Amino acid sequence: MLDIKFIREHRELVAEAARKKRLKFEVRELLILDEKRLKLLAEVEQMRAEQNRVSEEIAGASETRRRSVLIASMRTLKGALQDREMKLAGVIKDWQKLMLEVPNLPDIAVPEGESDADNQELRRVGEPPSFDFAPRSHLDLMTTLGMVDFERGVKVAGFRGYILKDAGAILSFALWRFVLDQFAPLGFTPLIVPSLLKKAPFFGTSYLPQGEEDLYRTQDRDYLAGTAEVATMAYWQDEILSLAQLPQKFLAFSPCFRREAGSHGKDTKGLIRVHEFFKLEQVVICEASHETSVKWHEEITANAERLLQALGLPYRVVLNCGADLGLGQVKKYDLEVWLPSEKTYRETHSASYFHDFQTRRLNIRYRDEAGKLRFAHSLNNTAIATPRIIAALVENYQQADGTVAVPEVLQSYLGRKLIEPAA
Repeated sequence: MLDIKFIREHRELVAEAARKKRLKFEVRELLILDEKRLKLLAEVEQMRAEQNRVSEEIAGASETRRRSVLIASMRTLKGALQDREMKLAGVIKDWQKLMLEVPNLPDIAVPEGESDADNQELRRVGEPPSFDFAPRSHLDLMTTLGMVDFERGVKVAGFRGYILKDAGAILSFALWRFVLDQFAPLGFTPLIVPSLLKKAPFFGTSYLPQGEEDLYRTQDRDYLAGTAEVATMAYWQDEILSLAQLPQKFLAFSPCFRREAGSHGKDTKGLIRVHEFFKLEQVVICEASHETSVKWHEEITANAERLLQALGLPYRVVLNCGADLGLGQVKKYDLEVWLPSEKTYRETHSASYFHDFQTRRLNIRYRDEAGKLRFAHSLNNTAIATPRIIAALVENYQQADGTVAVPEVLQSYLGRKLIEPAA
């Protein structure tokens, strides 16, 4: 959420942000409503002051006739005030709704574009494997090796359902432990956070109202989160931190749920796009400085790159174009790992920073060196997401005989060097 004063003073920048992000938002409509809100608010405050003045006169009036006149005047004033307050409440409700739709300003480096196809490649790391045989898909490999059961997964969970088993399940645990061990020296606090959350954290992180179609909702009208970011950001909601407490660095784990409402017909088989998965997420809350946000953005991206490099996975880093940014993101990198069966790179990590967009919504503040209250800045990036990364590992490490080699850094966690068909 942007400050309304900033929006009034920089309406052209806000309009340009909506255009670049390809969002349907008219800043003019918000400002017209804002003027109406301020006008009604002034009228209400003036009428309340008048009401207080008349109340004092009534209390001090000694003549019965004078008191009667003042009381009649008070009744008229009270009715008019109630009418104005009702109108103000309606305008504020509409104003708040539009405020939640105001896009954050993208960084000047963000390229133009209409979709993720226009994201700008920054670098490639590692060479895609060269096989002397036709590479198989992870779906085929993992089914043959007994690592996953899609048929029974669909039977018990429905469309996009899956059950990881044997080496598939053990590989998931191994990856989570590997990531925890890699982050241990970096000063990130491990968290296990809930996925079933109240509405407020979703509004605070800007997954509501815009992303509601992709969220699962319970009969109690709570929601299931698609990332540990939501609960982790709300950890400090409505609290004031000291400067000495910053930065806050979390490595948060949770199951994640996404309806994939906008992806009908895409990746309907396999583990690339599923409704339920698991993530370890990097979340950083830092001081309100653009330079500091940029520094942390590069650092959390480097953290994820080191993991991919340790796993020996070829990947590329892309700078997301305006249309591929969310409402609150200032800048975002996607990390995409090579998938041999598709002969292309697929996204496995997204690293974003938001300035004070989320913290303003969540009311997360700190006192700076001068003692002034300021909204903190926030960032997040995937550390590891399973089972998607498993699909990439299996495909890149497949052998001609249908077995899968285990990356060296994971061998001690799995207790084996090769994944073979289960006995």
